[in-house]
Amino acid sequence: MISSIDHIVLTASDLDKTIAFYCDVLGMTLEDFTPSDGGEVRKSLKFGNQKINLHNAQSPFKPHANNPVSGAVDICFLSSKTMEEWDNIFSENKIEIEDGPVRKTGATGPIVSLYVRDPDLNLIEISNKL
Repeated sequence: MISSIDHIVLTASDLDKTIAFYCDVLGMTLEDFTPSDGGEVRKSLKFGNQKINLHNAQSPFKPHANNPVSGAVDICFLSSKTMEEWDNIFSENKIEIEDGPVRKTGATGPIVSLYVRDPDLNLIEISNKL
């Protein structure tokens, strides 16, 4: 039986812009890692017990999705910051809020969410549990 998600992979057209958004705006931590097979050093974004591996759209690591493209992700992140705090963070960073705050249904119950786009136009939902 599946118990949790270990990591996801995000394909980025510009790794520097992606890293800046996820680290400087969303507060994730950049980490370099070497695959267990000893391949080339890779980059990941860490937050809590979660990890997002980064692939460069021009040369994704193998194996990869059948059609690894940037801008195809729609993901929801739970946060301890309030919607007002996020509104201020996005405003300070000149990031347009596409929608919200709006009530939604999360994996374990009701949430309230704000929607923004990352540098590749992936849809990023920032949510608080209600």
